[in-house]
Amino acid sequence: MKSTKLNLTAAALAVSVAMGASFATPKTAQAEVAYNVGIHSKYLLRGIFEENTGTAIQGGVDWSDKSGWYAGWWFSNLSYTYEAPADTKTNEQGFENDFYGGYSGNITDTIGYDVGLIQYIYVNVDDSDLLEATGTLTFGDFYVGAQYLLSDGWWGNSGDIYWKAGWSGSVGGDVTLGLDYGYYTYDDSDNSELGSATTSTSGFRHLNVTASTPIAKTGAEAYVQYTFAGEDRTGTEYNDSMVVGVTYGF
Repeated sequence: MKSTKLNLTAAALAVSVAMGASFATPKTAQAEVAYNVGIHSKYLLRGIFEENTGTAIQGGVDWSDKSGWYAGWWFSNLSYTYEAPADTKTNEQGFENDFYGGYSGNITDTIGYDVGLIQYIYVNVDDSDLLEATGTLTFGDFYVGAQYLLSDGWWGNSGDIYWKAGWSGSVGGDVTLGLDYGYYTYDDSDNSELGSATTSTSGFRHLNVTASTPIAKTGAEAYVQYTFAGEDRTGTEYNDSMVVGVTYGF
């Protein structure tokens, strides 16, 4: 699932591994449509879960209007399926779709906001088509926000909140550096489809350090992301990880 998404947030550096909705302020032009596609060494979900342990193909389409309204679709292939009632993962290929929409605008010249909804719809992954509300404030190159789960399923309880904060900016030449911090608070009223029992009410999730740069004048970007991994809702700690990839927007 796309959080912060993510290739769409101010701190995601146009990298589509990052998960969520667009946090850009409204454009002054008329409504427009933009497309993006990327190839990544893996799909790492919010710092710890490997949704695709091999090559991940991701992309999407975004519509935005000068009024501030936006909508979009993002997709990724997965390296597993999850079948209920067997409640087991397999090595077959699943597929993720994130449909989102919302409204963004400016409070001042330097402070922006974004509110929206994300509907996750999976193919060959049961009990995972959940709904999430998002809200973000941007302060120049910084952002803070939260994503609140509105429904129960395999990967979360209604009431789970993914807190996020980050910064991105040029560090010289054509290199952009991004820092993205994630933290979770969990609702411990476990639903019947949840994949693991909740034993931690909150916990550090991840810190992503991402460097990206344009590839000549092709319009594509290459990036490398190192993730300092945290823990899940059971308190299980995960290993740090690295992802590399190339994205292209048009």
